[in-house]
Amino acid sequence: MIIARSPLRISLGGGGTDLPSYYEKHGGFLIAAAIDRYVYITLHENFTPDLIVKYSRLERVENALKVEHPIIREAFALLEMDGRGLELTSMADIPSGTGLGSSGSFTTALLKALHAQKKDLIHPDELAAQACEIELGRLKEPIGKQDQYIAAFGGLTCFNFLPDGKVEAWPLKVSDETRDNLEDNLLLFFTGYSRSASAILKEQDVKSKSDDKSMIENLHFVKDLGWQSKVALETGNLHEFARLMDVHWQRKKQRSGGMSNPKINEWYDLALANGALGGKLIGAGGGGFLMFYAEDKAKLRHAMRQSGLKEVRFRFDFEGTKLVIS
Repeated sequence: MIIARSPLRISLGGGGTDLPSYYEKHGGFLIAAAIDRYVYITLHENFTPDLIVKYSRLERVENALKVEHPIIREAFALLEMDGRGLELTSMADIPSGTGLGSSGSFTTALLKALHAQKKDLIHPDELAAQACEIELGRLKEPIGKQDQYIAAFGGLTCFNFLPDGKVEAWPLKVSDETRDNLEDNLLLFFTGYSRSASAILKEQDVKSKSDDKSMIENLHFVKDLGWQSKVALETGNLHEFARLMDVHWQRKKQRSGGMSNPKINEWYDLALANGALGGKLIGAGGGGFLMFYAEDKAKLRHAMRQSGLKEVRFRFDFEGTKLVIS
């Protein structure tokens, strides 16, 4: 049996500049952190001539070309595998559509498992590139590259998205004390709303392709916030980092009317009144998780709990996509 796992992620600055419609003209930059919540893929022989695939549905087909799940079908095709005689199952710690990059994590874990089946070694950079080829290239999803790359690399990582499509990755240079304080003081709360990242990002993608002035200026501003967040984190100024998160969120809401809603805004304001120094909605917007930086964590947790929000506690993951069993 093969078991691969891939971490989910949170964005720490510059999110949204990783879409090709923006970085191919202007270059993108962001900081992301992998967390210890995972997507798992198991793969083993089923001793029949069919391919069995289990996710939210069960598919039993003659070969991978007939799989309806688009990412699974294209992953087998990319690696030139027909899937006959295999059984593949996916599981996740957090539901999809909640802003933590589950699609990218799913794709990287799937590819890692399939490469293991072929006895191939693959570098994180190549793993992420293949995942992007599936989601952005073959399936034409209007999404960015952040999720695939942070899932593959893990850690607290900076990414430069170059106009030629190449991606530069390097570790965020933070002290142990800053890393520990950041990990301790970042809190995630589930809003109860799930949504499709593709649907939310489509408006941004269309406007960026048409050189919409307000959208391009918004993304320029957010990219600069990413660089400012890097400086704040690397100098240990976490209060400034929290302030920049709030600035980012206020600007992010201007990109699309579907980015937030009155209830999310109400929860956000409540958090700032109860110990949060800054925060934002993680992911494309429209639902998922609110993330806050707070030093008075007990006060914030109490207020959010009283409002009916569920907290998901986490630590950072520094392993990236890996084989658990092979």
